[in-house]
Amino acid sequence: MDRNSYSLILFVFLMIIKDSLQGYHEKRLLNTLLNNYNLLERPVANESEPLEVRFGLTLQQIIDVDEKNQLLITNIWLSLEWYDYNLKWNETEYGGVKDLRITPSKLWKPDVLMYNSADEGFDGTYQTNVVVKHNGSCLYVPPGIFKSTCKIDITWFPFDDQHCDMKFGSWTYDGNQLDLVLNSDEGGDLSDFITNGEWYLIGMPGKKNTIVYACCPEPYVDITFTIQIRRRTLYYFFNLIVPCVLISSMALLGFTLPPDSGEKLTLGVTILLSLTVFLNLVAETLPQVSDAIPLLGTYFNCIMFMVASSVVLTVVVLNYHHRTADIHEMPQWIKSVFLQWLPWILRMSRPGKKITRKTIMLSNRMKELELKERSSKSLLANVLDIDDDFRHVSGMTGSTTAIGSTAFTRPTTIDDHNSISGGCTHKDLHYILKELQFITARMKKADDEAEIVSDWKFAAMVVDRFCLFVFTLFTIIATVTVLLSAPHIIVQ
Repeated sequence: MDRNSYSLILFVFLMIIKDSLQGYHEKRLLNTLLNNYNLLERPVANESEPLEVRFGLTLQQIIDVDEKNQLLITNIWLSLEWYDYNLKWNETEYGGVKDLRITPSKLWKPDVLMYNSADEGFDGTYQTNVVVKHNGSCLYVPPGIFKSTCKIDITWFPFDDQHCDMKFGSWTYDGNQLDLVLNSDEGGDLSDFITNGEWYLIGMPGKKNTIVYACCPEPYVDITFTIQIRRRTLYYFFNLIVPCVLISSMALLGFTLPPDSGEKLTLGVTILLSLTVFLNLVAETLPQVSDAIPLLGTYFNCIMFMVASSVVLTVVVLNYHHRTADIHEMPQWIKSVFLQWLPWILRMSRPGKKITRKTIMLSNRMKELELKERSSKSLLANVLDIDDDFRHVSGMTGSTTAIGSTAFTRPTTIDDHNSISGGCTHKDLHYILKELQFITARMKKADDEAEIVSDWKFAAMVVDRFCLFVFTLFTIIATVTVLLSAPHIIVQ
């Protein structure tokens, strides 16, 4: 092949490359499309028909759920697709150009906004180019950080599910001018969703709504996507619930602490303050509303009520433990409840005194017999606490002296001279009797006081043991009730 042949082939090749370049054709096409294009014109061939806009979104990430301010912050890509009859061309006439990227400021686009936006600029989208195809199809996919309002239901916190709506619709076009249609029946696209550490995404269904507002007689169309999320409870379970249960268990151990240690009341107050701190941590994360009480707050309040009651009962226990016979007298109902029946129910006993139902009934029967006996004795015998057969007779009948339960009888036929000669007169015997009665009374009084003090201490011990059983049962029931009433327990 000669040099001329190579030159011819190269010329033809260059001519082909020149014809395939698209820059010139795109420029000509843009000039043709946009020279007479009107941004204000709704791009429909028949103005009596609504323009159909296919709408959808892709959820990329849940950035934050602000419970306190009741806001949902998400990263979303919107997708709007419609047909513009002014933007059609024959691709063969423009060098095979099938599509164009045109800035949205040069074209008409639907004014679709999120109705429940809480953003300062209201529209949080980034204005990207519109992809226009030769058949007039326009695709607009603006990404954005959306801040939407969301009513947070804290009833089951932290085992709660939240349903946050995102309502999109045209701000100025009614349903007779612009008709929104869902891209997919399944709702939002979740294929590129980035997992959130605090929330588990259940789903994102979408629904088309047609509403007639009070301001306007025309119907307005909107598409509402509902982001269904569930809180991951593992963090709250191990950082709030488990410490609360452990602290309440420490409050139960306070009932086993001896009253003489001096730390019984201090322990209860310290535990109450610890629970107050935990409750404040929960309150800081929740919205300040009165619509509902969170489940965790209810549980904390129950435990705080239990601990506060334990502090009150600890005061009662200490009061009982330090009572003496000189100041307090034990009522009969306390003796019956705290010294007989409760110890029998709780299987408690005192050293050398086994408490059974038989001993309780026998003790009550003996007290009844004692009362009957005292009522049958004479007044003088009850006052002196002696037998009713004690008699002191002078003169001819003789005299009787009683020491305890023994009676000494001196016959009247013996002269006082014989008594004097024996070294002991009747008057001396009377003084000896009085001294013996005084000593016996003091010893009996000391024994009675010691027994009363022991009864009060045992009553305090019974109250401690009773509170330990009751509050342990209360804590278990409260914890199990809270966990079972929750919609779900742990979501990792």
